[in-house]
Amino acid sequence: MGLTITEKILRDHCQNKGATAGDFILVDVDKCLANDITAPIAIEVFEQVIRGTRKGVFDPEKIILIPDHFTPNKDVASAAQCKILRDFAIKHNITNYFEVGRGGIEHCLIPEQGLVTTGDVFIGADSHTCTYGALGAFATGVGSTDLGVALTLGKCWLKIPESIKFRFFGNLREWVSGKDLILYTIGKIGVDGASYKAMEFSGEVISRLSMANRFTICNMAVEAGAKNGIIAPDDVTSSYLDSIGATQGKSYQSDYDAEYVETIEINCEKIEPQVALPHSPANTKPISEVNDMNLEIDQVVIGSCTNGNIEDLRITAKILKNKKVQHNLRCIIIPGTQETYLKAIKEGIIQILVKAGAIISTPTCGPCLGGHMGILGEGERALSTTNRNFKGRMGHISSEIYLSSPAIAAFSAIKGYISSPILI
Repeated sequence: MGLTITEKILRDHCQNKGATAGDFILVDVDKCLANDITAPIAIEVFEQVIRGTRKGVFDPEKIILIPDHFTPNKDVASAAQCKILRDFAIKHNITNYFEVGRGGIEHCLIPEQGLVTTGDVFIGADSHTCTYGALGAFATGVGSTDLGVALTLGKCWLKIPESIKFRFFGNLREWVSGKDLILYTIGKIGVDGASYKAMEFSGEVISRLSMANRFTICNMAVEAGAKNGIIAPDDVTSSYLDSIGATQGKSYQSDYDAEYVETIEINCEKIEPQVALPHSPANTKPISEVNDMNLEIDQVVIGSCTNGNIEDLRITAKILKNKKVQHNLRCIIIPGTQETYLKAIKEGIIQILVKAGAIISTPTCGPCLGGHMGILGEGERALSTTNRNFKGRMGHISSEIYLSSPAIAAFSAIKGYISSPILI
């Protein structure tokens, strides 16, 4: 029996060269990540592990520290968190520490900086680390304790996940994007439909998707309970890595006779733009049904690690050009990185968005986790391109969050209620 791409990557990163799905292994980590929320706890663990020894970090070039959640610092407590991160980076000469103004949202920044490539094992103390599976890497979120140990050992215990293969076929309908494909998929299998599984995305539709759309799909694999999401490297992957001057690693492919728990076929010709209703990413409906609900919204958020790429901002600007955001609605747009922000300025995107009545934030996770830059008040309703819409996630416990693609979000910002671009 053959092996999946996930099994191959993990087997090659451990001593057990016969390991397969279900086996516990100690993997050698290529890179590890923490942010201003998760790093302080990991640093405490690190200090406990090395206490009484002369050990330090396993490799200062393989550790990535990014303050992005409550930054720019929103209060004294968040400033203290970031200071712990900064002091640790300075003390241990961490090469890849990205201060505010020189970085961005971690899962947009890391691929952009060429810090992850094909065939890597990448762990991060953030659940959406699975984003990097779009490059054909094994990438997964871990707890701060595991990350703390990895900071000094460069290793992590994992169970090799079984895999579910998703094959997307047909042609995409107008305005349907990677965000719609993953929302539809999560709606189909549920938030626990891939618990501790590898979601392997394949098929003719995936092969035609841009890298930005692939990042979006893998980013939300964890919303179905997956250990990782992954797409086998191809010409799109190579072109992307070449464009950012990154080195391509080992390119793994699943064997034709690899064993999957399940293979799910998805006909994309039947998929409309999707909206996830409160309070679950799996509570999805096609936009034609949501449009009839006449759901007025108080706030639109476009950005986050899920949809903060330049491609997302281009789509948003295309829709908002010479239009106005509905007068009693807040539209908050957050570029994923400083480089993306700069590109948007050079291309005239920021001017279009500001003229439309949107506000532009420096790169930050901000409102996605209810941190700052867009907290919802009592009874308010938001449409967001972020990845989670749990009760109270973005502010008041009685507020509501709806999830969509940037296209649906931008059209809805004009109308003042959740609306289809086809119906506008």
